[in-house]
Amino acid sequence: MKGIWKYKALLPEVSSRHRITLGEGNTPLIRSRNIGKLLGLEELYFKLENLNPTGSYKDRFAALAVGNLLMRKAKFFLATSSGNTGAALAAYGAASDIRCFLSVVDGAPVGKVEQMGIYGADIFMIKNFGISRTVTENVMRTLQDLAKQSGTNVEISAYCYSPIGMAGVETIAFEIAEALAQVRHVFVPAGGGGLTLAIIKGFEKWRKLHAGFNKPSVFCVQPDGNNTIAGALEADRSLIKGLAKSTTTISGLQVPNILDGNSIISKARSGKVKGALVPDAAVYECQQQLAQLEGIYCEPAGAVALTGLKKALSTGGIRRKDKIVCLVTGHGFKDPRSASRIFSGDACRYFNKAIESIAHVKNSISDIKNFV
Repeated sequence: MKGIWKYKALLPEVSSRHRITLGEGNTPLIRSRNIGKLLGLEELYFKLENLNPTGSYKDRFAALAVGNLLMRKAKFFLATSSGNTGAALAAYGAASDIRCFLSVVDGAPVGKVEQMGIYGADIFMIKNFGISRTVTENVMRTLQDLAKQSGTNVEISAYCYSPIGMAGVETIAFEIAEALAQVRHVFVPAGGGGLTLAIIKGFEKWRKLHAGFNKPSVFCVQPDGNNTIAGALEADRSLIKGLAKSTTTISGLQVPNILDGNSIISKARSGKVKGALVPDAAVYECQQQLAQLEGIYCEPAGAVALTGLKKALSTGGIRRKDKIVCLVTGHGFKDPRSASRIFSGDACRYFNKAIESIAHVKNSISDIKNFV
């Protein structure tokens, strides 16, 4: 058996006839061919969650969340999303014939919103939602009340709202532990912290069943403009607080509310949870490097883990021979606007003129040789 249901014994109970799958999980764990060498690392790996059915790790969440809804015979459900959760829930809702109503973060990338609509979801973009903490809290509270009145769920990819769905995300840790038993460090992008907490919980569960497995360090990596958790971990503080406004431009990680942050801080007492704050500009640089040095096309949020690894290397504590995994969480097609940062200017000038003959091809090749 492949996919997340391979680990059904470690997941919340969903009867076999209610298990919904589109082929999520079992994503590649590939060894770096170039970036690792540049960083002086012998065993750097990328976990390609961008290759899930709808293009992100949120498919693991949706499979459990929607399976639970099927068991409850729900006719519809509510959800919030900055993009990837909504696309995953819309797809799995369509496959299950359960109507999906999505409240979407203000300014979510058009690629993500279009994907939700293609799957047939009902979409509502709410001004300042996901940017302002006050607006975000009001929206979530209102949706929770509405779901309770309607006998359904509001699915939000955080343990504090949807622990059943988040259990599906823990399967990422199971797959890493099974494929790379001696993994030392795992770098995870964070907005509200749900993914980080899922990786921590996943390794904890795996350790209980496999006595020889040593839990790796888990790095919670956040953009500077959404510093709700990572900064506290870096400074070894136990108190965290939400932001009045998220200022990062990294789509999907604009979460000014605490959500699962306090649970991550409590796990940090084990000494295996660390933090890394990174600037947006460095994230975009890593997005380009992943594409052009490894052939991995991810959205900016999918490059945050690698950015965090670079930060950690600069502060010490990571050895050249350590087995290291960076999560690549979402596909590049999710945020097409970010691609213009990589493929523009001189890169496009060869495509701005119609090619009239083979002579133009020869001239272009000659221009490229001269340019190189």
